[in-house]
Amino acid sequence: MEYKSFDLLKELYFVRTGGSEAEKKAADILVEECKKWNIKAKTEEFEVDGYEIKEAKLEFTDPHMEIECCGVGMSGSTPKEGYTGKFHYITSLQDAEIQELEDTICMVHTKLVNYKLYKKLCEKKVKGLILCCGDVYEEKENVDLDPYMYRVRHYENGKIPAVCVRMRDAETILRQMPKEVHMVMVEEEKKNVSHNVVATIEGSKYKNEIIAFTAHYDSVSYSKGAYDNASGSTAILQAVSYFSVHKPLRSLKFIWCGSEEMGLLGSKAYVQKHIDEMNQYKLCINVDMVGCVIGTDIARCTSSVSLVHYIKYLANEVGFPITVKQGVYSSDSTSFADQGVPALSFARIAPQGGARIHSRNDVLDHLDEKNYYKTCEFIILFAERLIQSVVFPVEREIPDNMKEELDYYTGRKERKE
Repeated sequence: MEYKSFDLLKELYFVRTGGSEAEKKAADILVEECKKWNIKAKTEEFEVDGYEIKEAKLEFTDPHMEIECCGVGMSGSTPKEGYTGKFHYITSLQDAEIQELEDTICMVHTKLVNYKLYKKLCEKKVKGLILCCGDVYEEKENVDLDPYMYRVRHYENGKIPAVCVRMRDAETILRQMPKEVHMVMVEEEKKNVSHNVVATIEGSKYKNEIIAFTAHYDSVSYSKGAYDNASGSTAILQAVSYFSVHKPLRSLKFIWCGSEEMGLLGSKAYVQKHIDEMNQYKLCINVDMVGCVIGTDIARCTSSVSLVHYIKYLANEVGFPITVKQGVYSSDSTSFADQGVPALSFARIAPQGGARIHSRNDVLDHLDEKNYYKTCEFIILFAERLIQSVVFPVEREIPDNMKEELDYYTGRKERKE
């Protein structure tokens, strides 16, 4: 491949959170890169929730401890003077169900509370939450206190003001098991503007049949997001360069989604904005994290199982090791599948101990060109066979088992315990 999209990772190597000026800077870089191939790209704005933490403080009594913390965005505010309440450690949904928790301040040993537990804590009228980030093996200076903000699905149930502490400090707190805690959490909520970047290559024969390539280009706070997901963003630029020269029979949309890390907000905004066109979309090909030195290539297909077999056959034919399954992948492909568009995500997944995401450790050092281009080449080979096919071979349907998985993922249904 002549175009070296891997080199662009260095230009996108900065923190670019959803709705920030840095995210818009990254969007502009992608627009300019498309121009190199005479492909017009544009940005589409959408609104996202934002916040500014004014104060976050955590203090325990009996025994007395002051613990460094940060505020959790979109969790609401305590009064300026804060809340004081009994301290509880909640280990699970079942634990929450059997406790009297009204007006307590509860610790939950995770950074993002699962929806069922959060809903239960709202029902129990919990006054405040203490969340945890990092792990007990990491030194304090290596753990950035900046958790995810609450998702919309959380605060649709109500807002419980929350702070986050390091896991090491959480262990210290639990060894002491203080009886009472005083928490201050004050935020200012606002609206920010995020952007999707959209480029189009019109089909030469089947103009009204559209194949979408998607990748999110935002990152989380403190993370330069080389792996997650500058790598996927540049990978679909590799496809732009290829199909700008090898003219496709079907129309192609290249969509770099903003604010994915905030709950797939960019892809959700895109499908809603273009809802009247969705019946023209034949397939969504999403790329989320590729190029790690140590890792396994996978594809997750929210589609008929025939697409799983198709990818397996092709991989065996060309000798590309990849694990392919039906499933719902937590990325922008899911927003398309939820609108009835068959979708899949390609990724090269690092094992525990390998390349990390969602932290300052998501750096270029653990990516390499060899694995990156091998994955890009397979994705383009797979896509070209479908795009140039006489009859598009992927059924435009989402089977019942995948519809059910989408219902679980979106929270429309709850799994039975």
